[in-house]
Amino acid sequence: MKNNFYDRISRWYRKFKVSKSPQMNLVWGFFVYTLVGFGLLSIPIFHKVDINVLDNLFIATSAISTTGLVTISVFDSYTLFGQLIIVFLFQIGGIGYMTLTTYYLLFTTNKITHWHSKLIGAAFTLPQTIKIKDFIKSVIIFTIVMELLGAIAFFIAFSNTGMENSQAIWFSIFHSVSAFCTAGFGLFNDSFVGYQDNVLINTIISVLAIAGSLGFIVITDLWYRITGKSKSVSFTTKIIVYGFLMLLSLGTLLIYTTSPLINQGSHTLMTSFFQTMTAMTTVGFNTVPTGELTLPLLLLVIFLMYIGASPSGTAGGLKITTLTAMLSVLKSRLFGQKKITFLRKAIPFERLYVATSTFMLYTSLIFLFSFLLSYSEDFEFDQILFEVASSLGTVGLSTGITGNLTWVGKLLIIILMFVGRVGVLTFGFALLEKKQKTIEDIIDDDLAV
Repeated sequence: MKNNFYDRISRWYRKFKVSKSPQMNLVWGFFVYTLVGFGLLSIPIFHKVDINVLDNLFIATSAISTTGLVTISVFDSYTLFGQLIIVFLFQIGGIGYMTLTTYYLLFTTNKITHWHSKLIGAAFTLPQTIKIKDFIKSVIIFTIVMELLGAIAFFIAFSNTGMENSQAIWFSIFHSVSAFCTAGFGLFNDSFVGYQDNVLINTIISVLAIAGSLGFIVITDLWYRITGKSKSVSFTTKIIVYGFLMLLSLGTLLIYTTSPLINQGSHTLMTSFFQTMTAMTTVGFNTVPTGELTLPLLLLVIFLMYIGASPSGTAGGLKITTLTAMLSVLKSRLFGQKKITFLRKAIPFERLYVATSTFMLYTSLIFLFSFLLSYSEDFEFDQILFEVASSLGTVGLSTGITGNLTWVGKLLIIILMFVGRVGVLTFGFALLEKKQKTIEDIIDDDLAV
């Protein structure tokens, strides 16, 4: 009787997932994991204090979306097992639940089903030069290696500050996974403000966050080059690396030369670099109080969070490749070129359509939710805009208003974090799946723009 029940459930699930588009499967998958995390975090034995139901949902969504925005203190509110649940959630969110499932199939059967290939294609925008099998293996191996090395380095750093070994072990594991997955969750209530001048800790976080945010495309591509599978790195990798270094350098220089708050420290260049890095990689840690930054610097950080880092990595944001595609369209139009090119390479129109759609949806969501939050919340507009950009970009930086949001504001931020993790275009495809119809009798006409 029990076997028949499980068989019926299994058959229903297989029929359900096949009937849905890859985008809808991704949305449902992350939604289910969010609900499971919410259910587990709602169990009282995992609490140190009474926690509001909405706060548990907020933390679960923030973890699975690798955002790091919190309405309550993680360390003061959850027990060790509660914190462990949060680690599992942002680990799954960081590398993607489909990545884990597909790797399990590869490990056990050494093959990937057509359905899994479609879902991986929807979850990660891969260049044609990279094979899915190699990509999945590189994701898992690179994640394990980086997080292990990060935990060891963190343990040494925390031990040097006088932290007890038992606490240093857990803090090292937690922050290593959080940094590599660019989750932004920390067990310190002031993030890493207390370690502003600690060179080792700043370096560890930066290396882990940059490694995760640059993306598994770059890692796989570089591995191809090292092992001789390819003679050069792909165009995508070049764009990601060049763009990241350029924005990182520009942001660091601007913050270093214009921020009176940061210039009060003893390692001003490192602090400037860290604030730029944390916004671009969307890791969400900070070593200076974000709410005390001047308005021009807040706008700069919003721009960096808006752009983000690399596709197919752990970072959020619009992505460097999308920005590059939009700039290429502008450049080619201004110079009257028939083809859209960048660095003497023609960009396929399919990629340009994706980039344009992503840009429009992403920007529209920031405007819409800033408008809605300005109605529900009693904060300055720059604080609201910063919170919205941080939520949709899955960054986790805040000017300090997150814990004081109304229940409506918290729900709006929850929606933003979820959409930001799934991807605005993926979410849009899933939302409009049932509304796609064949348009007949198309008539050519003109539109002045």
